Amino acid sequence: MSTPLYPLKFKTIFKDKIWGGHKIETYLHKNIGDLPNCGETWEISGVKSDVSVVDSGELKGQSLADLLEQYQADLVGEKVYKHFGNTFPLLVKFIDANDDLSVQVHPDDELAKKRHNSFGKTEMWYIIEADKGSTLITGFNQEMDEQKYVDALNSGHIMDILNREEAVAGDVFFLPAGRVHTIGKGLLIAEIQQTSDITYRIYDFDRVDDKGNRRELHTEEALAAIDYKHYDEYKTIYQPQKDETVHVVSCPYFTTNVLDATHGTEKDYSNLDSFVIHVCVEGEYTLKHNDLAYPVKMGDCILLPKTIDKVELKTTSGFKILESYIE
Repeated sequence: MSTPLYPLKFKTIFKDKIWGGHKIETYLHKNIGDLPNCGETWEISGVKSDVSVVDSGELKGQSLADLLEQYQADLVGEKVYKHFGNTFPLLVKFIDANDDLSVQVHPDDELAKKRHNSFGKTEMWYIIEADKGSTLITGFNQEMDEQKYVDALNSGHIMDILNREEAVAGDVFFLPAGRVHTIGKGLLIAEIQQTSDITYRIYDFDRVDDKGNRRELHTEEALAAIDYKHYDEYKTIYQPQKDETVHVVSCPYFTTNVLDATHGTEKDYSNLDSFVIHVCVEGEYTLKHNDLAYPVKMGDCILLPKTIDKVELKTTSGFKILESYIE
C-alpha cells in the first residue's frame, strides 16, 4: 500500500555561477557549504540532470521522478499527468545576481522540441530583494526585426536596443519564451518556469572564467528563438493587497498568485485539477494538514499534491507566498 501523500519539501540543489553571490546564504539563510558563491538554488526540479529529492517525512529520499511514476495523477492532477506524464512540469529557483547575468533568450515549445526534444522555457520573476538602483533587461526598447538586431549585435551596440527596467522588491516580470532578457546585478529573485534548462546566450559582457575562458555564445541558435516585437509594457502590473490572494500571472504553463498575509488563513484547492506550489518569499507560517504541522519560512518551497484539497496556514508574524499551479 502506498504511503499517503503529504506536503512535500525537497532538498535544495545549490549551483555556483560566475555571476553568483551570497544573498542565498545571508538573506535566505541557506547553507551553501564550500561553494565560492551561489548563483542559483533549484528548489523543485524535474530536470533530468537535477531531479529533486524529498527532504523529510516517510517519503524522504525518494525523487520527484519516483513519486510521479508511483502516484501519477494523485500527485499532479489528471489533466497535468495526461499532458506531461512522468515529467514534472515546473522548475522553481532562487537566483542571486551578484553581477549581471548574460543577455539570453529561451526557445518556445515548438523550437525546443525540434532542436532538443525538450519543453520550451517561459518563466516569471518575483523580486524578493534588490540593491538600490538595480535594473534588469526584458525585451527591446524600440521596434525591431532580425536584421536590425543582427546589425546591433555585430556592431557592439546590442545593449542600446534592449529595454532596461528598474526593479524593486515585490516587482513581477513575466517572460514568455522568445523574450531577450537578463537579470541585473543586485537582484535576488524567485523564478517559476517550465521544466527546461535550455538557454541561448547572446552576449556575456566579454567575461572570462577563472581559467581565462569566455563562455560559449549561441548567436546563430538565438536568431530563430527571439521574439522581435516591441511591447509597450514589460513589467507585470498588479495591485498588492494584504490578506488577499492576488492574481499576478496566468499562462498555459502556470498560474501564480501572491498572498501577503498578516494573520492565518485557510486555502481550499478542491476545485483545482493540479498540484500547488508555495514559495515563501517573506516571513514564516505553519502549514497544517490532517492534524500535522509543517513549519515554513522564507526560502522554503512546498509542493502540495493534488490529493491535498484544504490546508490551514497559521502565523504570528505574517508571511508572503507565491502560489502556483496549472489551470
